[in-house]
Amino acid sequence: MPSLAKKRVSPHTIRHTTAVHLLRAGVDINTIRAWLGHVSLDTTHVYAEVDMEMKAKALARVDISDLQTKTHQRTLPSLVAFLKAL
Repeated sequence: MPSLAKKRVSPHTIRHTTAVHLLRAGVDINTIRAWLGHVSLDTTHVYAEVDMEMKAKALARVDISDLQTKTHQRTLPSLVAFLKAL
């Protein structure tokens, strides 16, 4: 890809990108930790960050239809509208 010639691609970038792709594919964080060779999950969290696409997919799997009580409708209408719009 020609656009990569102008970018700095470090080993950290490759590790981070791989960790995110593994996370997107549904690989559990502990397996990613082992694959990266980390002793601690805290270190792995630096590489495996959740992005907006993953957050949207997680929200799509949640059914909030039974949570809509009068209290929720009165106090959180913009939040519910936001979640439905994702």
